[in-house]
Amino acid sequence: MDVLTRLDRDTAVLRLRLQQQMRQMSTGFKAETLGDYGTTQPRLFNLKADMTRRDAYAHAIDQALARTQATQTALSRLSEIARKFADDVAMKLDANNTETIPLYADQARQALVEVGQLLNSQANGEYLFAGNDTGNPPVPDAANLDSSAWVTDIVAAVQTLGTGNAAAVNAATLAAVRDDAAGASPFSAYFQAGGAGLAEPQRSVPTADGVAVSYGITVARNGAAVSQGETAGSWVRDLVRGLASIAGLTPAQAADRDTFRDFTTNVRNGLTAASNALADESGALGLTEARLEATKTQHATMTTSLTSQVSGIEEVDLAETLTKLQATQSVLETSYTAIGNLSALSLAKFLA
Repeated sequence: MDVLTRLDRDTAVLRLRLQQQMRQMSTGFKAETLGDYGTTQPRLFNLKADMTRRDAYAHAIDQALARTQATQTALSRLSEIARKFADDVAMKLDANNTETIPLYADQARQALVEVGQLLNSQANGEYLFAGNDTGNPPVPDAANLDSSAWVTDIVAAVQTLGTGNAAAVNAATLAAVRDDAAGASPFSAYFQAGGAGLAEPQRSVPTADGVAVSYGITVARNGAAVSQGETAGSWVRDLVRGLASIAGLTPAQAADRDTFRDFTTNVRNGLTAASNALADESGALGLTEARLEATKTQHATMTTSLTSQVSGIEEVDLAETLTKLQATQSVLETSYTAIGNLSALSLAKFLA
């Protein structure tokens, strides 16, 4: 191979190198496709896959946090209702002051409607207390919860309150809110007897590979809280039972003072159980939110590190690349000059 041929070959290599360096200066990347990264390709693929996975977890956490924050708002108002009727209204029910009983009964009916509406709270189009049945209201007729079968049965039981039968009436109201049968329960079919909602696991969000954090609360049962004391098993049932019991009272039920006192004490204890469980629910959900926020921060920190590693593989040092480009241009120009000189010498030799 003569000198001219070698120079021509080397110049072609330089031209390709110059084109690559110009492309790198233009895009800021070392290569155009993943397959062009050679031996670093597997590591680059793994890094990007990890980033994508963490982004997905962070997005899922954001969605869950939006739901938990909205849930906290609803729980706060439900807790206010439970505390008001436990610590204020129920305490003021007095056989010696029967004139206020109809007023409190009316307030309880209004509170029942609000409770139904709060249990139908939504976030981003999803019903918060509906478990996995997020597209349907868990209390289909919330505006008429005060006249639902549960409430009607409780009111009917309360209005039998007479002399010495407080325990029997309390047992009847307890049985009413434990009835999940269709036609009795005010909840959707999903949470009635035979419905999937009565047994489904607590709703959760995936936060990392193999890790899920539970946060869901449904109308059918508590989330993290464990109801104690005079309870039907969940704060929803205890709250509805207590409010419905007050809604069923009339001055006639205060005829026997001792029986009335025993009954209202039980009502107050049930509402206190609801209030305490709601406080526990909100506190547990707050801890869950803190855990989700911490995990989200960890993902963000790792994503920043992964982004830096990907940049180290993919991106060029523009200053260094510019220096190399200028050097390549210089060498290429020299090569063109050398080829021109050699070509001229070869032509002169041929003519000679």
